Amino acid sequence: MTTESIPERHPEQRRVHFWAVEDLEGLDFDPFMAERLRDEPVSQIKLPHGEGTAWLVTRYEDVKFVTSDPRFSRAAVRGRPITRLAPHFIPLDEAVGFADPPEHTRLRRSVAKTFAPRSLDLMRARAQHAADDMLDVMERQGPPADLVEHLHGPFPLAVISDLMGVPESDRPRMAEWTNIQLSAAYGPEASEKAKEEMAACITALIERRRAEPREDLSGELAKATLEGEITLREAVAIALLIQASAAHAVRNNSANMVYALLIHPEQLARLRAEPGLLPQAIEELLRYIPHRNAVGLGRVATEDVEVGGVLIRAGEVVHASYLTANRDPSAFDRPDELDFDRRHNAHVSFGYGPHFCLGSTLARMESEIILSTLIKRFPDLRLAEPVEEIRWQRGALIRGPENLPVAW
Repeated sequence: MTTESIPERHPEQRRVHFWAVEDLEGLDFDPFMAERLRDEPVSQIKLPHGEGTAWLVTRYEDVKFVTSDPRFSRAAVRGRPITRLAPHFIPLDEAVGFADPPEHTRLRRSVAKTFAPRSLDLMRARAQHAADDMLDVMERQGPPADLVEHLHGPFPLAVISDLMGVPESDRPRMAEWTNIQLSAAYGPEASEKAKEEMAACITALIERRRAEPREDLSGELAKATLEGEITLREAVAIALLIQASAAHAVRNNSANMVYALLIHPEQLARLRAEPGLLPQAIEELLRYIPHRNAVGLGRVATEDVEVGGVLIRAGEVVHASYLTANRDPSAFDRPDELDFDRRHNAHVSFGYGPHFCLGSTLARMESEIILSTLIKRFPDLRLAEPVEEIRWQRGALIRGPENLPVAW
């Protein structure tokens, strides 16, 4: 929870750091984050949007404490314009992201079956087939080719849409709505409109499943509404969050992984020579890659709590940084190095505590399919353009390249 105790310091005695959150190139680690972790692990910040200030918690043990202690509430954020990166809140108010146990537990239970490892294992063959088909098209067209266009974009969208039961005709709109919502660049009106339209589409899908059941995630949610476990609005909020985050996050982070390997050719060569190392390498890539900008949804202290020797008072907002936790030298030896021999790698890239990412097993499976297939099929895979010419997304909440041109 804490390290050594220090005299209590009130917020008014601390400097408030404005965090502009500049767009970064490649896999550069945010210097603001690095500075806070090094010099002031529990600091006060103000982000580009929202009101007031917030505490930023950066150290590994402190991040785990804040994200698992029930005195830090997600539900208390709902309806409160806390300081944040995005001009809007991504989830609907009824989403699991805004819930605390036991409500949070009830909502997650409604989709637990779909995300169980056994269920996802049954999906692997279909997912592998989809990836193979996409790469067949790319290979026929020949190099140079954009991996974001041919694989990183369509593959995660296809996998989560297949899992959800989203018809092929709706998938392009789902992708467009997701991109608008998971960006700070479009503004709150466009983001809210995209969220409303996506929610309407998902509502219609779940209502169809209520009338005509099917074995997919929307069918599972429809069944839960009919049995009174969750409301229709809660089901839609869960589905929207899963559909949007799974497609967008895996698209960007899988592209980041391939980019990281292409700029570390010695690591890529090692994976070709030692394919059994891939699962361990994926865990290290998850730890090493700064997969988002700034921080996600915050929490509110429901009573006075000491964190890292600093007293956080009831009602104050707290943001916990998983990215800095993954670079904390007290938790990871040589944290700024990409090291596939790292044995102890209890990273927090999928979160920690009750809000640990439900789709972590799915994301790992997709990453393994993408990397293993590229390594096997394209033994001479390489960047087709200089590193400095690759375009990176602007105003993104989840970081990633706009394009990833490769040759083979």
